[in-house]
Amino acid sequence: MSQHIGEIAAIITALCWALNGVAFEAAGRRVGAMAVNYLRIVFALILLSLTAWVTRGLFFPVDASASTWLWLVLSGFVGFVLGDMFLFEAFLLIGSRVSMLIMAMAPPLAALIGYLVMDETITGLGLLGIFIIMAGISLVIMGRNADTNAEGLRSPLSPKGLFYAFLGALGQALGLILSKIGMGGTYNAIAATQIRAFTAVISLTIIVTIQKKWPAIRYAFTEKRALRNIATGAVIGPFIGVTLSLVALQYTSTGIVSSLNSLSPVFIIPISMIVFKEKVMPKEVIGAIISVAGVMVLFL
Repeated sequence: MSQHIGEIAAIITALCWALNGVAFEAAGRRVGAMAVNYLRIVFALILLSLTAWVTRGLFFPVDASASTWLWLVLSGFVGFVLGDMFLFEAFLLIGSRVSMLIMAMAPPLAALIGYLVMDETITGLGLLGIFIIMAGISLVIMGRNADTNAEGLRSPLSPKGLFYAFLGALGQALGLILSKIGMGGTYNAIAATQIRAFTAVISLTIIVTIQKKWPAIRYAFTEKRALRNIATGAVIGPFIGVTLSLVALQYTSTGIVSSLNSLSPVFIIPISMIVFKEKVMPKEVIGAIISVAGVMVLFL
């Protein structure tokens, strides 16, 4: 068992991401996407700062260079702010299962951006992985479009929701590339996540103020169930998930970790069936498995 610590940590990380998505979807249905996005990143920043204080002796990442701050601030804005704003809207429009499956596009998008921006190569096997992922996502979307509602009418997925989920995947991919540049292969990952989360808190505070969303934020504190889901999602995802992903990277290769982390779309299917009583089409299950297989091929 001890020789597979990395693999076990990566699988639990994938489960964390799945539970994270379900918790935020449930909260968003009660208090809206903006309140969920804002409060979960505030909770996550507090937890990350406490963890950094215990593990590094620094409550705030004052040891980061100006260049590191620049790239990680950009990464935080693109990934945590823009990307997650679109993703949480997608949760409300098309649900967390399909949204997170489309998020499986993030690894191939990151590979493509890395090729265009950082001269990283894409092998023939990598292109095959991208094709397999797209095929799996298409199969899930077709499966959902064939589903019917309680009245027996067709209930197609929202095109806006699909587009928002794609923008969420693109934001995550760009955020990953910017983080890689900012960390330079040596800077502490928890501290880097702190900078990204700090950027998100500042940016979202400005956005909430401009859009006059503070009443929605205050209302979220009156919805104890939603607040509990937000806090749970913040602990499971940005806190435990990030920590376990770092543990996984210490004990096994990046390719294995990335592949196992991509199991979230598969894990989220039974979770959504239990939590939301959603009907799952056979095509969705097959599509989820195909998409995960595509990510695994991409990192071979």
